[in-house]
Amino acid sequence: MTSLVHYTVDGNVARLTLDSPHNRNALSTALVEQLLQGFSDAAAEPGVRVVVLGHTGGTFCAGADLSEAAGQDPGDVAVDRAREMTKLLRAILELPVPVIGAIDGHVRAGGMGLVGACDLVVAGPQSTFALTEARIGVAPSIISLTLLPKLSPRAAGRYFVTGEKFGAAEAAEIGLITQSADDVEDAVAALAGEIAKGSPQGLATSKSLTTASILRGFDRDAEDLTRLSAQLFVSDEAREGMMAFLQKRPPSWVTG
Repeated sequence: MTSLVHYTVDGNVARLTLDSPHNRNALSTALVEQLLQGFSDAAAEPGVRVVVLGHTGGTFCAGADLSEAAGQDPGDVAVDRAREMTKLLRAILELPVPVIGAIDGHVRAGGMGLVGACDLVVAGPQSTFALTEARIGVAPSIISLTLLPKLSPRAAGRYFVTGEKFGAAEAAEIGLITQSADDVEDAVAALAGEIAKGSPQGLATSKSLTTASILRGFDRDAEDLTRLSAQLFVSDEAREGMMAFLQKRPPSWVTG
């Protein structure tokens, strides 16, 4: 199997690096499975106190891999993708060690859900963020579970519907990330060093206090959001939006 996620351990830091350049680190089934395995390996690694989730190339994560839907039942694809995303985001939230997102590239759609699930996030000057789902006829359904608790209400009300791009400074201001930094690696190393001073029990319990309410939202809403995602995915608008995206043209509802 092609390695789409690289796993390394250096002292008390485990690193998971997304490396799927052919689709801009999109959340294919294979990448999600490897990422889940990486988090599981990190949790089982003696001495690991923090996980750093990073990327190669100019994109952190482009969201769902729309090309995987070809030739499959759209409804099944939508349900499968929603459940894959729920499982992945829950795995980050439930991991007994903190996760730092290390980003210096583009983040779109489902990639934003990963950012929301990380405990801390550092973003560099090349970073851009956008929730583009509405532009292809769907909505940020499952990822709203990790994003809405982090974003300010006004920011969510804006970026969920406009699909606008924004940078690291704005992301920090609205609560999406912890800090913007010119040197992401230095900033991540400093945060990891502070985290490493905590005990395993202290870190796990302290983190769980910050994620408990988000996980309750998963328990309450994830199944309904999965059904909503499936309904949107098989709609005429979504079919047109995704075809337009793949064909690199404006969808039919865009005029002027």
